[in-house]
Amino acid sequence: MTEITGTLVFTVLTAVLGSFQFGYDLGVINAPQQVIIAHYRYVLDMPLDDQKAINNDAIDSTEGLPTKPHFLTPTPTPLAEEEPVTSSGLVTMYWSLSVSSFAVGGMIASFFGGWLGDQLGRIKAMLVANILSLTGALLMGFSKLGPSHILIISGRGISGLYCGLISGLVPMYIGEIAPTTLRGAIGALHQLATVTGILVSQIIGLDFILGNHELWHILLGLSAVPAVLQSLMLFFCPESPRYLYIKLDEENKAKQSLKRLRGSADVTKDITEMRKEREEALSEQKVSMIQLFTNSSYRQPTLVALMLHMAQQFSGINGIFYYSTSIFQTAGISQPVYATIGVGAINTVFTVLSVFLVEKAGRRSLFLIGMSGMFVSAIFMSVGLVLLDKFTWMSYVAMVAIFLFVSFFEIGPGPIPWFMVAEFFSQGPRPAALAIAAFSNWTCNFIVALCFPYIADFCGPYVFFLFAGVVLGFTLFTFFKVPETKGKSFEEIAAEFRKKGGSAKTPKAATEMKFLGATETE
Repeated sequence: MTEITGTLVFTVLTAVLGSFQFGYDLGVINAPQQVIIAHYRYVLDMPLDDQKAINNDAIDSTEGLPTKPHFLTPTPTPLAEEEPVTSSGLVTMYWSLSVSSFAVGGMIASFFGGWLGDQLGRIKAMLVANILSLTGALLMGFSKLGPSHILIISGRGISGLYCGLISGLVPMYIGEIAPTTLRGAIGALHQLATVTGILVSQIIGLDFILGNHELWHILLGLSAVPAVLQSLMLFFCPESPRYLYIKLDEENKAKQSLKRLRGSADVTKDITEMRKEREEALSEQKVSMIQLFTNSSYRQPTLVALMLHMAQQFSGINGIFYYSTSIFQTAGISQPVYATIGVGAINTVFTVLSVFLVEKAGRRSLFLIGMSGMFVSAIFMSVGLVLLDKFTWMSYVAMVAIFLFVSFFEIGPGPIPWFMVAEFFSQGPRPAALAIAAFSNWTCNFIVALCFPYIADFCGPYVFFLFAGVVLGFTLFTFFKVPETKGKSFEEIAAEFRKKGGSAKTPKAATEMKFLGATETE
């Protein structure tokens, strides 16, 4: 049994503070939405009469999406609210930019997380990333002093750049310092810290805490606190032994780092594994993103990695969060914001459960259980929405389906794609693979946020039948194409991929890369 040392615990907690910031930045903009929009109106010197129209543009929006689709609106919209107001449209545009600039920043920076980690080392890369986090937090924290809409949009964009880097750096670093027997559990902590950040932002974003007219800017700027704390703690964390040995050929430093992390003088087994990996990495030469698709050794794991991240985002999880407030209102709950926080709490609890389950049940089986549960929950959710007008108690069926959907998501599809990608690849291709996977995740997130309201308007209450079909497709793909990685070395995982891909022979990496290099120079 692997001994969990104080240094390992401290280092992992320090690293996932970045994931906590990611979650906080993701969720913080939603609670004070109407307060910020009212402030935009004040800054832009808009007439008071336009306030009502703006609030109706903004109300009941979660995860930064536009207004809820008509089929969940319990009462007809008054004619006055339908009148086009130019100034209202302007504020709505600024609000949309305040939300979407975060996703755009994430998409851009996700390509550079692995590259920055290779250039500076994992620790220094996280320190540099924190400069972006602090800059974004300060811009938003002082947004009341200047043109608020400009400062918030730019601050959100810079925070998005930070989160794009972190979504690659944190899983890579904690995957490299984790013992093989704990790799899954430690890898799942990235997602746990992220959902904890979302939950904390929901709670302190309540009106009587910080989500009010006086303190909303402090709420937005508060992510500076974990950024400063992490920066200080990183100075006491060991560098990734894999980076030191495989990238820099510093065997002695790698041994020292391992001894600190493992608490043992004997690190022969780890060094032997890394030596093999380094020999492979040297023979593989430099692996680019294009090579991940053109080299037959990498193509299969790369496609599977992309599909896992697409499954996570296209499952409809953001849609579920988006609908939760509306459904809780329909069920007659006077304070739906607390029920939404309840969803966030369940999100966190089941992520904790996945940390303990992932090493016992395995990655693939947990992912399949999670996706299957989400499929059934989506069906019940759809039935509840379709029959809402005929049977009022169907709103409670839909509510239970929301809680179950979120629970199953966090058991498997939530945390697993992030660290499973790191397990698919050896040192050579890992940074490029993590960058592509993170970009895929951010892009799919952006597409869902952009298209979901239109799909919901088109499909009406049947929208989650569509998501159920998508989830079923990804579940079947996982069953046939995704190998189990629990407790396996990179060589064993590569062999599993060859088996899943129907390849009988084991290609020599050195020969393949030599051939690939020749084709690239032509």
